[in-house]
Amino acid sequence: MATFLSDLVQYRGFFQMVLILGIGGSFPYGFHISVINYPSMHIKRFLNATWSSRHGRPLSPEAVQLLWSSIVSAYGLGGLLGSAACGFLTARFRKKKCQAAANGVMVGAALCVGLSESAASFEMILLARFLFGVGIGISFSIHPQYVGEISPKRLRGFANATVAIFLTLGKVAGQVAGLREVLGGASLWPLLLALTGLSALAQSAALPCFPDSPSYLLLQKGNEEAFLQAIRRLWGPGDHGAEIEDLRREQVQWCPSSSPLPPPKGLRVRELLASRSLRWQLYVTFALMTTLQLCGINAIYFYSFEVFRTAQFEEETIPYVALGVGVCECLSSVLCVSLGHHKQQQHHHQQQQRHVFTSPPLPLPAQSSLIERFGRRRLLWGGYAAMVLVLALLTATLTLQHRFLWMHYVSVVLIFLFVIFYGIGPSGATIAVMVEMFTQAFRPSAFVLVGILNWAGLFLLGMAFPFIVAWLGPFCFLLFVAVLSASAAFVFLFLPETKGKSIVEITAEFNKLNYRRKKDLFKEEANHHYPKEGIFCTRL
Repeated sequence: MATFLSDLVQYRGFFQMVLILGIGGSFPYGFHISVINYPSMHIKRFLNATWSSRHGRPLSPEAVQLLWSSIVSAYGLGGLLGSAACGFLTARFRKKKCQAAANGVMVGAALCVGLSESAASFEMILLARFLFGVGIGISFSIHPQYVGEISPKRLRGFANATVAIFLTLGKVAGQVAGLREVLGGASLWPLLLALTGLSALAQSAALPCFPDSPSYLLLQKGNEEAFLQAIRRLWGPGDHGAEIEDLRREQVQWCPSSSPLPPPKGLRVRELLASRSLRWQLYVTFALMTTLQLCGINAIYFYSFEVFRTAQFEEETIPYVALGVGVCECLSSVLCVSLGHHKQQQHHHQQQQRHVFTSPPLPLPAQSSLIERFGRRRLLWGGYAAMVLVLALLTATLTLQHRFLWMHYVSVVLIFLFVIFYGIGPSGATIAVMVEMFTQAFRPSAFVLVGILNWAGLFLLGMAFPFIVAWLGPFCFLLFVAVLSASAAFVFLFLPETKGKSIVEITAEFNKLNYRRKKDLFKEEANHHYPKEGIFCTRL
């Protein structure tokens, strides 16, 4: 315990910045996913009352539903726009400035929705939801990149997994705040929807106290002094030679000292898609993001209320049981970075066998986490396999629940198990892999694709899933079983393990797939294609 506390003291700058990035990054994303369902009846009444006061007649039920659907979907459209623009914005203005601007957009959205009822304007709610989407689309793309870039190699898995932790904390916070005893009442719903303006203000106040990422300062700015100051500020005193050496090796690989350094130039998404040296990294990105949207977790949240009603829970208690599902996901995400015992000497020996220059092993908190003990690859395919089993059983219990009363309670248990396997496995490991696969120059454009896939999938699934449920009933989960099975096989066969490896080592692992024949790699290097793509330096 004393060692753990001493490590927290040494790396206090790093842990503080992880906290600051989380409350303004993935936290509001999760909050707005869960919170919008709670004030739905109050907002629909407000829509009808506002229309009646303007035009002297109420809206038809179909028109109310159309306006409500527009309010819900505006968040996804704004997020799609924000994530698509994030690559250009971060390349031109760097991450800290873009995050501050995104916070300003979210504060404006909070004021807009907070004043909507007093202004008798439902258009302000629609605008606020869109602006929340834009701001969170930018923040949610910046968060995993920034937190991965400030992390020492030993803490990288822990730091990347905190993205999922803050996301689930946001979901739980939205569920708690949405309870009628808190802010879910008929008169407080504008404050409920505006609540994330406080997290944006808190991050805006704290972010100037922290440095830019060390990799940005070294690779993009070329500022050696600021680079070393940032490392000391974030990682404290000590020998950080291994991490510094890895960054210098990345600098040499992408900007060789033998050639003059070109002016910083952003790698466009089109160029990223055309790059042969990133072909399998993109395959993995598309597979993981598609699976994250089609793994069934959103469907579980949608279907859980129906399962709880069928299990004869009282209507007043169902929100609290649903809150238990959210808490379960949050706790399982925390377990992903807080359980397990990693044998440090064995880890150090494996590093030496790979001829990686590392500093002596330290008893850091992240070395006891599941994501560091089992690695990203095993948590992904193992989590997918466990989720396949649970969904298959859930399909059976939902089909048979009208014949056997006790099947209702088995279905409830399976929902909790599914959320646990999701939180321990794919939830945290997906972000970790995507941050670790791409170098500093390629990462912003890669996360543009990640954001587009995420927000487009969220929007399309929200529109299509109710119709799929009406058509297939409980058999809709078999679609997710097929997706998870295919993804588990893909990850097991093709994804290299990224745990404890530098970006140079990870790139070399993917080059075995990108260039199946060595002569192809030599030919590419001889034609200067691979180095030419590598020297594009994207400003943050």
